[in-house]
Amino acid sequence: MSTLRGVCLLWQVALMVATGSKLWEVPTSSTNLNESLPGGPHCHYRQDGVRITAEIPPKLDGTWLSTRCEVRPGPEFLIRSYTFHPTRHFQALQHYYSDSGCEDPAYSLLIQGKLRLRQASWITRGATEANHHLSKVAIVIHSLGAKHKLVSRLPASCVGPTLGRLVVGKPHDLHNTRAGRGCLAAMGFSMIEMAVVRVETQHRNHGGEIQDLFLGDIQTDWTQRTHYRPTGYQQPLQSAMHHIHPCPVCALVYRSTEQYPPVLPHRPQVPISLAGCWVSQRCETRPNVLFLTREFHFDPDEHAWEGIYHHYSDPFCSQSTFTLRASGHYAQGNPSVKVPGATEFVFKVTEVRVTADEEPTAKLLNGTKTGKCGRAGAWQVGVEQDLSPTHGCTVLGIKLPHKEYELFKVELDHRKHPLLYVGERPKDGSTPDRPSKRATSFQPPMMLCSHRETQPSSRHSSGLNSKQVQVDTSGTGRLTQILLVVLGSALCSWIWVF
Repeated sequence: MSTLRGVCLLWQVALMVATGSKLWEVPTSSTNLNESLPGGPHCHYRQDGVRITAEIPPKLDGTWLSTRCEVRPGPEFLIRSYTFHPTRHFQALQHYYSDSGCEDPAYSLLIQGKLRLRQASWITRGATEANHHLSKVAIVIHSLGAKHKLVSRLPASCVGPTLGRLVVGKPHDLHNTRAGRGCLAAMGFSMIEMAVVRVETQHRNHGGEIQDLFLGDIQTDWTQRTHYRPTGYQQPLQSAMHHIHPCPVCALVYRSTEQYPPVLPHRPQVPISLAGCWVSQRCETRPNVLFLTREFHFDPDEHAWEGIYHHYSDPFCSQSTFTLRASGHYAQGNPSVKVPGATEFVFKVTEVRVTADEEPTAKLLNGTKTGKCGRAGAWQVGVEQDLSPTHGCTVLGIKLPHKEYELFKVELDHRKHPLLYVGERPKDGSTPDRPSKRATSFQPPMMLCSHRETQPSSRHSSGLNSKQVQVDTSGTGRLTQILLVVLGSALCSWIWVF
């Protein structure tokens, strides 16, 4: 897999050289005027009156908060509160819990250091690369039970001299001792999430703003966690000054300290019900330079499903590259033991259809060997092809038919509307084709379309304004260059079926 990634990286660089693109030709400010996310034939989510902007480099000053109990691979349940100062110093609080509702605090980490923003990322378009230096990491254990559970999974070399001396409620420095650094690694601790940074501002018609801070995604493989270099994002933190209202969690998180973690109020478990149509809430970013929106249709009576995935070359999902339509059947399993409140599913993918939305995409697919990806040489822009005759598409990493072992969860948002959380994909690009690879964390939530929001698909005009650092190239030529780089990366990774 590492060799394949190296080849992919060389492909990206080669494409840049071939198209005349330079690493410094990246947008410093972008604006999306889309009034809606592209929808499928039956379900369409509207974001009327919302304008989204993102500046490079971003402005980080202030405090950024979790708005819900977060789930990281493992699983780990946590709440974050990060504060950035004009002096480039930051203080990060990470509160870890023994339950999926963040009601039972286990321990908290206080992280202090400095962050230096660098250049715009040429791997993850729309992000800014950054370097961080840690000056302090301290831990506070909140119960004896949490202490015993923590030390039971750590090597004896750090339990005795370091964590063995922990006192409930008292801070203990982990960073400045030799054993402590080893303990941090054994705990899976890393702040490499700060390697990629993005801030989005939602401007609303009534004058209000919502600001989201996106930091790098977390490796799903625990053994690779501290070595992983993120190219996607976690669920965003929201600005303490500009967040969705009402936000009962925000005040609790804002007032928290390492010794007094927030305890979220109990929320009744929402029964799992997939019936209907679910759509992305925003343009989503995946590792290896994938930008997409998702749309799922479920028919519980027939145990049938269909997923429509619109792929794009930009972080605002305005330049479509290709569309993937997958379908099949599913079976509901047992409640998850690892992630309380979630439910296990098994999905069978029996049919996949792909539409090239741009000429460079069609050209790349036409370059595949006969019998490997649809009708060789027959790919045309806007014409859907069935991959069943070739049992999938090798260049897209699709094999038909196949099974996937999934994890789903339904929660309610601040307006009491249902949100669907689908299991996070393995970071190595593979599929969860066996129970042991079932996810323990989630992708960004999808919202349920109400009857009022369900309507025929329609595309709305959009604008994308970019300023270049040195060279200002625009028009279809520039878009083609971007597309070739991004699609080259996308085709080097496995397609995300869920």
